[in-house]
Formats: sequence, C-alpha cells, structure tokens
Amino acid sequence: MKTVGVLAIAILIAIPAIGQTGKSASTQSEQNAIVISFKDGHQQSIPLADVSKIEFKASVTQASKRERAAFAGKWKVGIGGAPGSFYITLASDGTATKSIGSEHGKWEVVDGEARISWDDGWHDVIRKAGNHYEKAAYAPGKSFSEAPNNVASATRTESL
Repeated sequence: MKTVGVLAIAILIAIPAIGQTGKSASTQSEQNAIVISFKDGHQQSIPLADVSKIEFKASVTQASKRERAAFAGKWKVGIGGAPGSFYITLASDGTATKSIGSEHGKWEVVDGEARISWDDGWHDVIRKAGNHYEKAAYAPGKSFSEAPNNVASATRTESL
C-alpha cells in the first residue's frame, strides 16, 4: 500500500511536468521561428528548422553605394581598334550617358565592374585591369560572359 501511495504521488507530480514539457516544446517551436510582418499588416511565421538561408536585398545597400562610388564619374574611353576616344558618364543614380552613338543607358556594379546597357542594345564594361582601367564593348545580342567585340583604355576624368 505504501508503494502504491508513493507511485500515486510520483504520477501526480509527473503529470504537470509532462504537461509543462509539452507546453514548453510548443512554446519553444514558436520561439524558434521567424515572423515576417508585411506592409499590409498580415504576418507569416516560418520555423527556423525550415530556413536554410536568409538574404536581405535592398535597392541600394551601403556596400553597393561604395561600389557605385568607385565608378561614378566621367570616363574618357578609347573606341577600340580605331583612333580617337569618347566620354562615358556614370551617374550615381544608375543612369549613363555617352558622347557618341546611343546617348542613354543604365549601369550597375556586378562582380566589381561597371556594366552599362545602352538603349541601342550595345553594352560596355568598365573594369580594373592590373593598375589601370579598361572598357570592353559588346554588340547587341552578346552576353557579358562572351568575348567582347573590342577592348580599349578607360581613364576617369571626373568623380561624381
């Protein structure tokens, strides 16, 4: 009888602990989640166990501002295979202009180089090559991963 009494007391003590463990696991799973609050007010909870990577993308991060600053300005560039030169201006807002051909375009920094897409389909890259800069030109329909149509020197004449 004494053993049954001790067993009953042990069970009575264990029941709240079991309930607490269940509650704790539930609370723990709620705590191990990321909650996203959207602009329209709704929220979404995602368990951290389901998340392999979180990336925050913004239109212009601090790092991209520094990268843009490295290229923003007026550049004197060679025509590539021909005598002469022209000017490319890279504005800090991502717009680009040039003194010959299609005058307007847009640019961004990708893999440490300024990639410019012109309205006529041509695209140029200004990049560091050793201790100087160069401009590579790509014809419409070519990708930046292909060989450029021409490569010429590039020198920044003004910073923005």
